[in-house]
Amino acid sequence: MRNIRLFLFFLTSLVFGAQLSAQSITPAPLIVRGGVCNGEVCTPAEPFDYTQPFKLSFEGVDAVDIERLTSAVMATGLNIKRVKPAVNYSKKGYLHILIRPDMLPNDEGYAISTAHDGIIVTANAPAGAFYALQTMRQMVESGDWQTGIIADYPRFEYRGVLIDISRHFRTVDFLKRQIDMMARVKLNRLHLHLTDAAGWRLQVDSYPRLTSYAAWRTPHDWKGWWNGDRTFLEEGTEGASGGYLTKAEARELVEYAADRYITIIPEIEMPGHSDEVLAAYPELKCTHNPERQGELCIGKEATFEMMQAILDEVIEIFPSEYIHIGGDEASKENWKLCEDCQRRMREEGLESVDELQSYMIRRMEQYLNSKGRQIIGWDEILEGGLAPNATVMSWRGEEGGRTAAEAGHKVIMSPHGYCYIDAPQDAPYSQPESIGGYLPLEKVYSYEPIPETLDEEVGKYISGVQANLWAEFIVEDSHYEHMLWPRAIAIAEIGWSMPENKNYADFRRRAVAIVDRMIEEGYTPFDLKNEIGNRPESLTDVEHLALGKPVTYVSPSRYYAPKYAAQGDATLTDGKRGTWTYADERWQGFLGRGGVDVIVDLEEVMTIHSVSADFMQICGPGVFMPCLVEIAVSEDGENFTKIADVEWEVVLDELPSFKAFGWEGETRARYVRYKAHRSKYTGFLFVDEIIIK
Repeated sequence: MRNIRLFLFFLTSLVFGAQLSAQSITPAPLIVRGGVCNGEVCTPAEPFDYTQPFKLSFEGVDAVDIERLTSAVMATGLNIKRVKPAVNYSKKGYLHILIRPDMLPNDEGYAISTAHDGIIVTANAPAGAFYALQTMRQMVESGDWQTGIIADYPRFEYRGVLIDISRHFRTVDFLKRQIDMMARVKLNRLHLHLTDAAGWRLQVDSYPRLTSYAAWRTPHDWKGWWNGDRTFLEEGTEGASGGYLTKAEARELVEYAADRYITIIPEIEMPGHSDEVLAAYPELKCTHNPERQGELCIGKEATFEMMQAILDEVIEIFPSEYIHIGGDEASKENWKLCEDCQRRMREEGLESVDELQSYMIRRMEQYLNSKGRQIIGWDEILEGGLAPNATVMSWRGEEGGRTAAEAGHKVIMSPHGYCYIDAPQDAPYSQPESIGGYLPLEKVYSYEPIPETLDEEVGKYISGVQANLWAEFIVEDSHYEHMLWPRAIAIAEIGWSMPENKNYADFRRRAVAIVDRMIEEGYTPFDLKNEIGNRPESLTDVEHLALGKPVTYVSPSRYYAPKYAAQGDATLTDGKRGTWTYADERWQGFLGRGGVDVIVDLEEVMTIHSVSADFMQICGPGVFMPCLVEIAVSEDGENFTKIADVEWEVVLDELPSFKAFGWEGETRARYVRYKAHRSKYTGFLFVDEIIIK
């Protein structure tokens, strides 16, 4: 509270006048006010001549940060001449950077005071000054700069992006390009997903086969490898595809990020997603089944010896306070049958395999804590009991984050419905292959990391937000940038700006300008200004004879899946057509042998001329068209007459597709029975509305 009072006093001592619009600044700043006062004399906001030559000076900044900030100043596009720390404010053309602790609410906050003669940047710490310079760069690029003050600080301490280099390896140069862009929009954490089933991507001297073998495969694309025999190759084998970061490259990357005030958080997956580790060191498999396994054996002490040795080398490279240890999606089935795991459970008094995983996570936390580090893990680390000091990254929705926060643990919100940007961001037919679904910029931007129902004191444990870009279907670097930007910019604004300062229409305008500039600079972001938008059918409600009419689901085996219930029994006649994604609570999902079998009651006998329903197909997550739709009608609800058999050959394809299955003609009916049969491909059927006219 003291810092906030000082901050407000600082503002009132420098600024008067009305709030000005921040036409070009992203993330949206806290305060932009025009006009500057000198004693009792005040002048209104006026255009500022940022093309004039500036004398750069520093106060309260050490040598390392002077070099970092000087580089950032040069990147703004201002005409700079470096001078000694002392500066004469009576002379025109000064740019003075002043670090003064406790002046602003946190160390990433800043104030930019612009008068006709020059600019003063004030911050608690060099990171705040760096973010001030990013704001100044944006104003130079847009030509939108007036006299006055900008005062700003971030809402959350953690504003991150996950880049997956396991499924498809990315080079140091590629990662540097993304770090550059992250810095420009004030993102400050790069979560580097280094290990997964598809490849190990960091040099480890103590276990060299992790990179000499488990980093190389054929074919190059993950999908071909995953659907094939999933084997690895010795480094140097003809046709081998892959790669890894050497220790020197990783250190170079850490230093490059630090120069931009970004912390790299390495992730070493355990105990699941470890197929590549077990391929290189099969002695760490569980005892009962020597073939394909994805989970480390927790019963073997050698597993802990290996993980500790790896972490020793990781913390030598990465100075981050936090090390991510994964903890997600372990099947745990192998542990139930493994002699070593069962022995471990007996010895430790563990009652379930959930507790067995928790045992490993706790040991890893204790080990890292002994080295002065903390752990972050995906929300599955809650299962079986949470390690005492762990931070939870909540991805399966918000419930894990809520549970962890209520227990007094720090939380990074990253729910897949908003933050998993591996889904297409525009009409799926117009986008490269991806995991499926539809996650446009507007939905990402709408996310609020602190749930409204969360107690205010508990909400303080929500430390930030992160976008995750998994790379199963993203082979090329250009495709990766296309998926990452501009949605990562929305995450940046969610993490930085106060909710009351957010406005999607204004943000989209600014994001379009950023995207256009990125394209000019050689990046390959999604071209936002040419966005197609949501599925046209979903934009307006549909009027038809069955609207609001009751629907009977013929047998329990054919009921919709609880996870995809949409609006329950009202879904198929509520007038709402589905969007591009099955996760929109409009599409109803059916999983099981029976497919879809429902009866719509029109409540009176009438003449009908058409019956139709839409289905979607997205093969990646296992969503398929029906192979046959039967439509029958009845006047009494007992005796049905079939009026249509609609057959369809279901074939595997890469892009999502949508198709209506229906009948046209003329008949009398009160009841309409609609049956959709699943094909030979096991998975979901999704239907949005049964339209009767």
